[in-house]
Amino acid sequence: MSETVRGKIDPGLDLEAEIVRLKKERNAVLLAHYYQEGDIQDLADFLGDSLQLAQQAKKTTADVILFAGVHFMAETAKILNPDRIVVVPDLEAGCSLADGCPVDRFRAWRAKYPDAVSITYINCTAEVKAESDYICTSSNAEKIVRAIPEDKEILFAPDKNLGRWLEQKTGRKMRLWQGSCVVHETFSLRKIIALREEHPTAKLIAHPECEEALLRMAAFIGSTTALLKYTQTDDAQAYIVATESGIVHQMRKASPHKTFLEGPPEKNCACNECPFMRLNTMEKVYLALRDLEPRIEMPLDLRERARVPIDRMLALS
Repeated sequence: MSETVRGKIDPGLDLEAEIVRLKKERNAVLLAHYYQEGDIQDLADFLGDSLQLAQQAKKTTADVILFAGVHFMAETAKILNPDRIVVVPDLEAGCSLADGCPVDRFRAWRAKYPDAVSITYINCTAEVKAESDYICTSSNAEKIVRAIPEDKEILFAPDKNLGRWLEQKTGRKMRLWQGSCVVHETFSLRKIIALREEHPTAKLIAHPECEEALLRMAAFIGSTTALLKYTQTDDAQAYIVATESGIVHQMRKASPHKTFLEGPPEKNCACNECPFMRLNTMEKVYLALRDLEPRIEMPLDLRERARVPIDRMLALS
């Protein structure tokens, strides 16, 4: 819902101060993903990747959880905190991976392999989570794959690139759902090669959602948090970052003496920014706290079924 529909905002309003005030007034916690715009990251009570945010959502004692990320992340927070109010800045902030794995098709896929164990990337809907055996994130996916007995077949959805990378890391052959992230599949191999020629000392680091040809070139592959930590501890002075560009804000804050180059997309566009994550704005964060809308709600049965594979994930993490 637009700001116009939900109420006009005084252009002279100090949004940062108002958000801080409303958080205290509502006993609210602001959870933000690394892919949010920098202003939102800087206001967050807790900042992280999908695993960290799921863990924090389970621990919170706030009455209100404002989740600045995408829809499936806020759903996870509601599943883990059914008695708390969970609000988002924009209900339309979805995910191409979740959209590409509808529950009816996922259920039919599972039915073809009734004895297989399904590990589903957290980038999926609550309905798909409820049909899964385990949820994983890019931070813990390898650990969860390795926890499955060798004699069990694994179904991995919905990201084929992450799944293929896990096959290489673990040696486990899996049946992969053919989905991909709209951001991570758009990085240009040609332009990255050219960027490396311009900056020969820069290391290419990449998220495992990137395509296989790019991952083969990377000096380091890891989750968003792992990429951030790597740039803090590694001795290189320059990096080409092949993941959503929001994380570069934290990299520059943590290592201001280093150079960070955003991985270029094939087209001349801002395609290295997630169009869903960037639907969230400071104005929408303010309105969500002011109005406690839009809220994340789901039926009790769905929450309870979706919680089982999430709790299995958290127990292993």
